[in-house]
Amino acid sequence: MPQATRAASAETLNIDENAPRDIHTFDEWATYCGIQKAEGVQVIRTSKDHKDISMITQQDIPAGQPVLFVPGGMILTGGNARQELGDVDGAEELMVRLGATEHLPQFYLLLKILTEYENGDQSPYYPWLNSLPRYFTSGAHMTDFCCSNVLPPLVGKLASKERIRFLRFFRALQYVPFLSNTTKKNRILAKWAFAIVYTRCFDTPDGDARIVPMADFLDHGTFPEVEISYDEEGNCYAYSTYDIPAGSPLRISYGDPTNPSYLFARYGFLDESSPATFCKIMIDNPSQELQNLGYDHSRMLFYKDTGDVSEEVWDVLLYQILQEVDPNTQQAFYSAHMTGDVDTKQAIHQQFYPQTRAALNYHVDSFLQQLDVLSSRAHGRDLKVHPRLPIILQHNEFVKETFQRVKTNLQQ
Repeated sequence: MPQATRAASAETLNIDENAPRDIHTFDEWATYCGIQKAEGVQVIRTSKDHKDISMITQQDIPAGQPVLFVPGGMILTGGNARQELGDVDGAEELMVRLGATEHLPQFYLLLKILTEYENGDQSPYYPWLNSLPRYFTSGAHMTDFCCSNVLPPLVGKLASKERIRFLRFFRALQYVPFLSNTTKKNRILAKWAFAIVYTRCFDTPDGDARIVPMADFLDHGTFPEVEISYDEEGNCYAYSTYDIPAGSPLRISYGDPTNPSYLFARYGFLDESSPATFCKIMIDNPSQELQNLGYDHSRMLFYKDTGDVSEEVWDVLLYQILQEVDPNTQQAFYSAHMTGDVDTKQAIHQQFYPQTRAALNYHVDSFLQQLDVLSSRAHGRDLKVHPRLPIILQHNEFVKETFQRVKTNLQQ
């Protein structure tokens, strides 16, 4: 889309956290710009305060059918923004020095959004911008106290990374000559634009990042109803992945559903549909042997509904125990794992089950105590200073319920 000329009389977008989201005008604008939705597909408000907007279908959609089409000219990409915006050499040099080179496409998108913000209602993207959320609970919007003192270690670390990335973006922003000083010094505005980018952009295989208006209203789902693809001209298509009954939400995958910590830190929502969560066994610089045994946040899992424990958790714990008590058996266990000798692995597991079970029990009990301590630190804190504490406490309680189910299983 062509960029509008900045006008002194342009009406400024209201980014106050309680500002209303204009979905009706956005929907009309999207149709005018060539965005097409399948019959029955609607964008609706899904919360009492009208802050949450989702996409649903009011009609049955068979598997493999087009759900949404967005023309390539409507899509914002980091690469196009870089070509369009002009001189950002100073900002790029700082980003490189800060070790943030891989996030340059997202930085360009942030600059694009801030440029359109300055254009106000003269921006061709104003109806889209005015439909977007203003309130976020992602890691960048959490306080240092929340990240360091209330969240468990893994998600706290992930949230802190989001905060640090924003601070790097904000520093680099000061070296952008085509934005006004008022815009560049406005931390609240910059954080809003940062959140828009990181909660709504899709990474591309070539290392770029893109934001697709309308498709960005597709929520996350563990078993997504929709998947997105692009043609050679850059147009975006969304297709149904299975038969979708009327009244269903339309969702895509934002990432590994067994990593709700990442989803919480990046997007700010608690994925209660996630079937499992990382067991929170933190190992600094795990050896190659531990990685081969399955030490990975997406494989070391506790299952939410059943309290079951993934095989990788048992394998990693046993390997660590054997390192202390029986190195020869440790090597035999590792060899059996690598060669697929299931019988030998199982025999060693049975032999050392009391020790492994005791180690897992200790970990679960210790983490449950840690969760109680972390959550207790929020008591009495001023929500005006730490407004994201309620959802953080909700997150801690969600994790606690999973660990308690594991504990119950271990006691049986």
